[in-house]
Amino acid sequence: MGAHNRVMSSPWIMRTNSPAEKLGWMALLSGVLAAFVNPYLAIIPLASYIIMCFTAPLLPEISFFLPVHSRGKTNQAFVALSFDDGPDPSTTPLLLDLLDEYQVKATFFVTGKNIERYPHLIMAILERGHDIGNHSRSHDNFLMFRSTSRLSEEIGAVQTLLQGFGIVPLAFRPPVGATNPKLPLVLQRHGLYCVNFSCRGHDGGNRYVCGMAQKILRKIRPDDIILLHDTSPKNNISVSLWLQEVAAILSGLSMRQLKIIRLSELIDRPVMHRTKSIDANLN
Repeated sequence: MGAHNRVMSSPWIMRTNSPAEKLGWMALLSGVLAAFVNPYLAIIPLASYIIMCFTAPLLPEISFFLPVHSRGKTNQAFVALSFDDGPDPSTTPLLLDLLDEYQVKATFFVTGKNIERYPHLIMAILERGHDIGNHSRSHDNFLMFRSTSRLSEEIGAVQTLLQGFGIVPLAFRPPVGATNPKLPLVLQRHGLYCVNFSCRGHDGGNRYVCGMAQKILRKIRPDDIILLHDTSPKNNISVSLWLQEVAAILSGLSMRQLKIIRLSELIDRPVMHRTKSIDANLN
């Protein structure tokens, strides 16, 4: 057991084969070789690597510091639906009814603060047969700039809360899709892997709902993971308009002969693990 703990606490676990480390060594070697020609040339590969370290983690589809699941692996006309930041009593129940109507399943990446506020909605999501993932406790947009301990607390709190509902999430979606070099070890400690997305309507957390369906349907491709939000619309946008946009996405995908399947099926990896049945939760 002691040896296991030592392995789990090693800062090199899950990072030794990352693209960030490989490119770092390449940049260093290139800089050394370039210095023999002209010392100023050594700046180019090193500066390029530093710029990449700042920009790559902000791109949701890039596996830079750790493996990131942002697309499926089926090579078929399948896509997956995911909803972030909820649940929300003004939108989530209506969304669940709509998903039932279209007979599709989605993954809800929920926040800890909303789990505590609306536990009945977590139960409703599970009772309808959908999956749940970890989206941090507070959805701090600058979470990846915080300390390792803060990052671990934010992620661990959601794991603990959801265990009370008889599930253990296996998938974590970072706020705004950003990653950092601390994340691989923290996720490993909590038994999680990283899931992002490849298609979104740039809705700003339901601040810009109008035309959301058109944006998504214009660029959707097979194996895409679609990012949406099940939070109350902002900027005086009605819930009914938001629901119409989501319905337009569902019908539009069907017209394009793109079938919505579970995220776990799309990436061939379970999103959560049940520790007890729904009936046991109800009792």
